[in-house]
Order: sequence, then structure tokens, then C-alpha cells
Amino acid sequence: MRSPCEIISQQIGELFTCTVLQDYIRVRTPYLYPDGDFIDIFLSEQNGVMTLTDLGETSRWLRMQTVSDKRSIKQKQLIADVCLNHAIEQFRGMLVTRVQEKESLAAALTRIAQGSLRVSDIVFTFRGRLIETVTDEVADFLAERQIPFQRSETMPGRSGRPWTLDFHTRTLELSAFVSVLATGSRSAARRVAEHALAQWYDLSHLKVGPEALKFVSLFDDTSDVWTPEDFRLVEDVSDVAFWSRPDEFAQALAA
Repeated sequence: MRSPCEIISQQIGELFTCTVLQDYIRVRTPYLYPDGDFIDIFLSEQNGVMTLTDLGETSRWLRMQTVSDKRSIKQKQLIADVCLNHAIEQFRGMLVTRVQEKESLAAALTRIAQGSLRVSDIVFTFRGRLIETVTDEVADFLAERQIPFQRSETMPGRSGRPWTLDFHTRTLELSAFVSVLATGSRSAARRVAEHALAQWYDLSHLKVGPEALKFVSLFDDTSDVWTPEDFRLVEDVSDVAFWSRPDEFAQALAA
């Protein structure tokens, strides 16, 4: 019986090279991550079932390209689409596929290698290592929920200072201003909260009258930089919402 390495060599040729490890056979593919590193796929066989996986190397490579290991909603959807299109599965951070019945090992290997390449291309959706900002994610979320909004609207405060609001939303019941509080620095978090406090206080005249506006401070709590004091700083002048709980955020805009 031919070994998997012999099969790969016969079916694909010398572009793919095999190395036998303790628990896996490592297959070095000709595919490259965007920085030029080779994409390796690992093969294991148990009870006649051959499984191919990247052992999480693609996810680890992506994490190394950004200061945050969090993926945006859009990025997660892109990865899910890649898995669907290439018939692979994401499990515990790994890309995995079984060699299907009547499918050649070469075809399965090419399929998961191409999937790893497509997932690594998600790096091009990073801006300065993270191209899609939190406000971009919020805009996508509002559009998906069909909540009408305007971005970056400038309003003068009572002091005469102009303030730029991240979002102005309008539902059937009420309108709201949304300020997105996001930072990757714990030392900068308090300054961000204080800025929101000053903004809401200066615009407080817009909270009264027949067309009163609701103020919402949306904290990007996917970064562990905030303290309870930061939340309390703005809770008296605005509703506090958290990006990790988008359904509650949507409810705050409608009631």
C-alpha cells in the first residue's frame, strides 16, 4: 500500500513536500501567506479516515498581524464564507477537513490549502493592522438591522464648540446620538470617557423638547481597557451600551 507521501508525490508532484512527524505528516505547500511564509498542512489518519488541518497556524498568523486578536463581524463572515466555499470547517481555531469518499488526497489537500490562503487574505481588511474600525462595524450593524443613521454629524454645543457625533439614528419611536468610545490603551481610556462627558454635557439642551434626542455612549468593551469608573462617568448624561452586547445596543436606540 502506498504511503500518503507517495500518493501526494504522484498526484501533485514536487511542489508539495512531505515530512513525517510524530503524530502528523506535514505537507509543505507552494501556497504562501501574504508575508511570504509557506502554508503547511498536516495530515493524520485514524481508522481509515484521513484528516487535513492547518493546526491553527492561519489563525495564529493573523493574530501576529494586529495588536488585537478580536475579529470584526465582517471579518468573521468572510472567514465563514471561505469555509463554506472550500468545504472546510473551523474548529478550535483550526481549519479542518476530512478527505471525502471518492475524493483524491491531492484534491482535498489543494482545497484546504487554498482555504488557508483565502483566510490569511483577511489581513487586507486590517487598517494600520486593523482597517475596519469599531465605527465601521457599528455602521454595518445598523445597516443590517435597518436602523436609519447618519455618520459624523457636527452639532454646536451651548459653549459654541462644534462636536462631531459618530452616529445620528432615527427609529419610529425616537432619534439618538451615538458616541463610540474605543481605544486600545488603558491609559487613554479615562480621557476618552471624559471627552464623551464634556460632549454630552455641552449638547444637553438637545435632550429636551418635543423632538428630544437620546444620548448613547457605546463602549467597545472587546478591549479590556475600561474600568467601572469610566462607565459611571457618563451614565448620568447618557445611556451606556456595550459593543459586546449588540442586541441591547439596538434596543437602546428604539426605546
